[in-house]
Amino acid sequence: MSSVHNVVIIGSGPAGYTAAVYAGRASLNPLLFAGLQPGGQLMITTDVENYPGFPEGVMGPEMMSLFRAQAARFGTTIRDEEITRVDLSQRPFRLWAGEEELHARTIIISTGASAKWLGLESEVTFGGFGVSACATCDGFFFRGKKVIVVGGGDTAMEEANYLTRHCEKVIVVHRRESFRASKIMQDRVLANPKIEVLWNTAVSEILGEVEPHKRVTGVRLQDTQTGEERELPIDGVFIAIGHKPNSDLFVESLDMDALGYLTVEPGSTRCKIPGVFIAGDVADSVYRQAVTAAGTGCMAAIDAERFLEAEGH
Repeated sequence: MSSVHNVVIIGSGPAGYTAAVYAGRASLNPLLFAGLQPGGQLMITTDVENYPGFPEGVMGPEMMSLFRAQAARFGTTIRDEEITRVDLSQRPFRLWAGEEELHARTIIISTGASAKWLGLESEVTFGGFGVSACATCDGFFFRGKKVIVVGGGDTAMEEANYLTRHCEKVIVVHRRESFRASKIMQDRVLANPKIEVLWNTAVSEILGEVEPHKRVTGVRLQDTQTGEERELPIDGVFIAIGHKPNSDLFVESLDMDALGYLTVEPGSTRCKIPGVFIAGDVADSVYRQAVTAAGTGCMAAIDAERFLEAEGH
């Protein structure tokens, strides 16, 4: 058997990195697998204005770079790889990164959540060629263009406002007659002269050309009340309709709710398997904030430390 790690953290982002900082300071020599998107959702977030300690705001990728450096400073080994399989049925726990097998006394799961898509075949066809779920990543490519943002929550509001920095016009398409976003985010969108809102409207198809160059040319919209369809010329489509917890790896071993969010004991990060702790958005369908994710990352590391201490490690 390979050496047994005290703490293996699956996933990065505010939860994973914070857990690593606390575990590192407790001399547990944590090993963190950052996954295929190191830094989590904040890597595709623009100005973070609501995280304490940054009065002028901070860019998401910059914040995650600081989190990562702090985790490394306290002795965390960080690998930009994905855990592809776990066996939580025995101790020590077994994990696989590709073909490599690892062993852990405790595991902290902080795999976060990922953007949802509409489920259209054309969405896949034009992904990266006019269809995006990341305004920060791709907004620059639509300078002076006309784009739509699909959604009605805070993510959609943030994407729409950000895109007005680059785009000539931004149209928010929402299938209901009111937003579910926070009032301050709604107010910013509704007051922005470059943003138009289409209520009770859904995207039924994304239109485009494949030759000579793949690109989006428009969308087919459907009135959600009358069913009437029409086409709208557009240069880009940004999808902002929510998130799905990245919990598929644990579907056979851990409890989760109907939406796939992992469940924990109230007031802790413990789950039904002793030695496994859960932090961040993979277990949070309510708040989904960087600061709450970081808080549960701290909790998970302390829970893991106390568990190891009780076991004599």
